[in-house]
This record gives sequence, C-alpha cells and structure tokens, in this order.
Amino acid sequence: MMYSLRKKCVDAILMLMLILSTGGLLFVFNRNIASLFFLLFILFVLIFMEDKWKKSTFNSIVITFSTLFFIGIINYYFSITEQIVNKYLFHLLTVTLASLLLLHFKNNRTHQQLTGSLYISLGLIVFHSLFNFIAYFFLKDNLIVIISEYHECETFMNIFFYSTERATASLYGLEFCRNQGLFWEPGVLQVFLNMFFFLEAFVIKKRKFLLFLTAFLILTTYSTTGLALLLIQFTVYLFNEYNANKWLRPFVLTLGIPIYMIFSFNVEEKILGEKEWSFQKRYFDLVQPFFIALEHPLTGIGSDVEQFQSMRQEFFVFSSSLNSLQEKAGVESKVSSTDKGSSNSITFLMAAMGFPTAILLLYMFFKQQIIKDKKWLWMFIMVVSVMSEPLLLKPFFFIFIISGFTYVYYKMTSHKQQIG
Repeated sequence: MMYSLRKKCVDAILMLMLILSTGGLLFVFNRNIASLFFLLFILFVLIFMEDKWKKSTFNSIVITFSTLFFIGIINYYFSITEQIVNKYLFHLLTVTLASLLLLHFKNNRTHQQLTGSLYISLGLIVFHSLFNFIAYFFLKDNLIVIISEYHECETFMNIFFYSTERATASLYGLEFCRNQGLFWEPGVLQVFLNMFFFLEAFVIKKRKFLLFLTAFLILTTYSTTGLALLLIQFTVYLFNEYNANKWLRPFVLTLGIPIYMIFSFNVEEKILGEKEWSFQKRYFDLVQPFFIALEHPLTGIGSDVEQFQSMRQEFFVFSSSLNSLQEKAGVESKVSSTDKGSSNSITFLMAAMGFPTAILLLYMFFKQQIIKDKKWLWMFIMVVSVMSEPLLLKPFFFIFIISGFTYVYYKMTSHKQQIG
C-alpha cells in the first residue's frame, strides 16, 4: 500500500490537531468550534479515505470505548457532589477523538508511519516556537491582548503568543518572555519539545543539529521540569553515543554544562527565591488531591473540575505522618487552600475517580504501544509531564491510554481464538 504525499499531509494535520487539543491556544480560545472541526475531520477521513477495515482493530476500539463509557457513567452517578453533565460530555469527546484517531492509524497505517506523523507534527511545533521566541524582541511593542473565559494572553496577528505579565524572565542580564509557542503556557510547550528531542535522538536519528536546536528552545521556556527532562535525555543520549560518535561528546558536554547551571539556578529560585509560589503550588497539588482520594477511595468525588475546585477550597490536610516526612525532607508547605485546578493529573485522577479506576487507567497508560523504542524513557517523560501539567485527560495523552486498552483487549481475544 503506497503511502502518498496526500496521506502524509492528512496524517500530519490530524496529529497536529491532536497535539493542539492538548493545551493549544487554538482550542483554548475556540474550544467548541475547534473540537467539532477536529471530530468532523476525523470522521471524514475514516469514511471517505480508508481503504479497508480490520475487524480485530475495530472490535478492540469499540470494546475500549464501551469500557470507558461505562466507567464514566459509574463515576457520574457515584460522585459525592452534583456534577455538570457538560463536563462529562467533554470527557466523552476526548475519548471519542482519541479512539477514532487511533482507529485511523491502526487500521491503515504502519507503526512507522504513525511515528513519522508524530515526528513531523512535533517538528512544526519546534520551528514555530523558534520564530515565536525570536519575534518577541521585534514585536513586543505591537502586541494585542486576547481574552477568553479561562485565559488571556498577548498576540501578534494570532501567529505568535506571549504572556508578558506573568511569563517574563531574566537570565544573566537578558530579559525575555518565556517561550510558550502555540500553547497556553511554557510548561506545556516544553513537554512537546522534549518529546521531539526524544524522537530525534532515539527513534528517527536523522538530523543531529535538531537536537541542539530543540535543547536551546527548551531553555527558552525556562521550565524547571523541561530542563530536568532535557538533562536526563542528554545523559542517556551521551551514554548511547559514547562509542559510536566520539566527536559528539564535546558538543553535548558543552551544551549540557550551561543547561545544568540554568537548571540549578531555576530550582533555587523556585524553592527559595521569588518564584517559590510555583513550587509550593505543585507540591500542594501533589499532596491535597491524594488525601481527598484517601477519603473517597472507591469512586472519587467526580470528574467535574469546577466541583473539584469548589471542594478543595474547604479541604484541609491534617496528617502527622506528612508533617514528619516534610520535616525530614526539609520541605515546608505554605499553601493550605486554593480555588484553582490541580496541575498534577495523576493525583487529580485519584481524587476524581478513586483508586481502582485511576490504577486501571494508569496501567493502560503504561501498556501503550504507540512508542516502543526506549519505552522506559518515553514513559518517564510522559509521567513527569502529566504530574506537572493537567494534561492526562486531554486527547493527546489519552490516546496512549486507549492504545493500552486496545492492546490488552486484542491479546485477550487472540488468546481465546487460539484456545478455541
């Protein structure tokens, strides 16, 4: 089956839409229209551009969708507070988008073609973020403010985006606006930049200069998590290439040293310096939802984010064990309450759906079959990302959960057929 240029373009657009639906400003400011367009586009491709249907693939997707739909119904009816139906409908839309897109790629694309589409789409994100960072120095006096119900930022012709009030940074005398690319904050951009670095370093392995470009762009996000993930990837890459490409060592070390210095400065600033609130918020988002889950361990409190925000305002953590652990670790929690959502997707999942469902979804997350090369490192990047940003229940990350479900169901049905 020939993989034509038209198919490549369609796959790249689908994958780019999947990425942008996970924190992209296109979906932040135009959520309903963008989501509807994405759904219709996937349906159009499935109906009019598929060559044939694989029964086993279709059946595993249907069973997966049915399982997740049933889990959602259980969570809705057993929630401890009244849930807003629209919030669950958007969760259903996420499941639908992820299921249909995985059906498309598993039905008529090879695993290599799927990975290639992801690589191309992430590459577009990389190059846009490069222009986005450079353009700020020339356009910072010509930006306009755009506002939605949940977010506001500054833009130049809806091409370049910045949050100048809360995302400016100064590094060794250079003042710049943290690079957020096409996403609602720099912490989301670094997730996808690190993913591109992974694919280029360990899977595609075509253009080594892109590794250095991507590393530089991760620096422009000035994200502590992003820098930590980059350092870990650099270390693994250096060990892998130690014997094969000895000429790369000085270049990697030359870039790695300043990255480590900036990372150390960033960590110190966030734990003890002016930006301590960032560390405190993430620490609070790690601890409080987990204790909420301990009080509602079976079905959680419900997946409605607004209800979760209301509840956490009045939920206070009292634990002698936690206090003792904090004293030993030298960590002091300075946040006792908040009305904001949780930045930690995993502890939120536990609080929202209870431990049994959370463990099941996380198990399927790890069973994903989309990225198989150096899977341990890829999953480490994924887990750290969803523990630092509210991304796990967004379409891009959820497609990995869908992949795990379909893989498990496919193995179960294949085993039954062999027995029969």
